Amino acid sequence: MKPTEAPAQQLLRLVRLLMLLTAAVVLVLAVVVAQLYGPKAAPEPVAADEATQGPPPPGSYHRPATPAPDTAAIPHTAAGREIRYGQELIAHTALYLGPQGSVASLTNGMNCQNCHLEAGTRGFANNYLAVAATYPKLRARSGTVEGIEKRVADCMERSLNGRAVPDRSREMRAMVAYLKWLGQGIPKGQKVYGTGLVKLPYLDRPADPRIGRAVYAAKCQRCHGPTGQGQQLADRREYQYPPLWGPASYNDGAGLFRVSNFAKYVKAAMPFGATFDHPQLTDEQAWDVAAFVNSQPRPHLPTPHDWPDIRQKPVDYPFGPYADAFPEQQHKFGPYQPIEAAHRPPAAAH
Repeated sequence: MKPTEAPAQQLLRLVRLLMLLTAAVVLVLAVVVAQLYGPKAAPEPVAADEATQGPPPPGSYHRPATPAPDTAAIPHTAAGREIRYGQELIAHTALYLGPQGSVASLTNGMNCQNCHLEAGTRGFANNYLAVAATYPKLRARSGTVEGIEKRVADCMERSLNGRAVPDRSREMRAMVAYLKWLGQGIPKGQKVYGTGLVKLPYLDRPADPRIGRAVYAAKCQRCHGPTGQGQQLADRREYQYPPLWGPASYNDGAGLFRVSNFAKYVKAAMPFGATFDHPQLTDEQAWDVAAFVNSQPRPHLPTPHDWPDIRQKPVDYPFGPYADAFPEQQHKFGPYQPIEAAHRPPAAAH
C-alpha cells in the first residue's frame, strides 16, 4: 500500500499548490483591473505644503495703478469740506456710524476702507476711481438702474451688515462727493487701470476650505485672529484688522461672500504688505483661503429680490435657484469652468 500512497499524496500537494497559485494570479489580476478601471481615490489635500509656500514671482500686473488725486488738492471751500468729510467717513466709518458712532449707530463697527483699502485709492484693492464714471448704471443684481447712493447703501447694508444713511443726509452727500472727486477727469463710462479687482484664473478643481484653513493659519491668523475675530484699535471703536467671520463681519449678501471676489481681493492685497504687482499668495492659496473664510458662520441677509433674472447670476453665486443644473455646492466652490461654458452662448454658425 505504501508505494501507491506516496504518489497520491504528491498529487494532492500538487493540486493544492496549483490552487494557491491560481488564487494568487486571480488576486493580482483583480488589483490591476481595479487600478486601471476602478474609481480613482481622491488625493489627500496637501494643506501643509500649500500653506508654507512662499510668495509667487510678480505676475503680469507690472504697470503702476492709476493714481488717485492728491487729497492736498481738495479745495478749502464748503464743497471741499464736504469732500473731506466723505473721505473721513470712508476711512473711519465706525467712529461716526458704528456701534458707538457719534452720528448714528447703524453699522457693525467695520470701516469702509477695511475692504476698500486706503479709502478706496489702492490699485486693485476694491479701488473706487471708476465709480463716478460708471454710475448710474443698470445692475443685474437688482435689475434696476442704480446711482452712487444705492451703491453706498448696499455696502452699508451688506458689507457693514447695517442700515444705510438716508440719501439726503449729510453723510450720504459727503460720501458721494468724495467718490465723485476721486473720479474727476475719468471719461464717462470708462474704467482706468487699477480699479476694481485683479483677474484671477479659475482652478481646475473646487476651491478647498480644508486646505484654506491651513493657509489661513499660516498667512492670515496673525492679524485677523484664530477665530476670524479681527483686532480692534485701543479705543475699541474701530478695527485695525477687520473680522472675517462671526457677528461683526460682513453678511452673506455682501460681494466678498462670493469666493471669486474674496480670492481676487486677497490675491492683490493680503497678507499685510502685499500689492497687486507683488502678491504674497499663490493663486491656489487665494482660492482656498477664500473658500475657508466664506465657509465660516456670519450674519444672514435675506435677499429675495436679488438677481430677478436668474440667468444673470454669477457662476459663483452661492444661493439658488439657478438657470442651470449645477448644484449649489459647485456654484459656491467650483470648478467654475463647466458652469461658465454652459452659460456661454453657442458660437455663431459659419
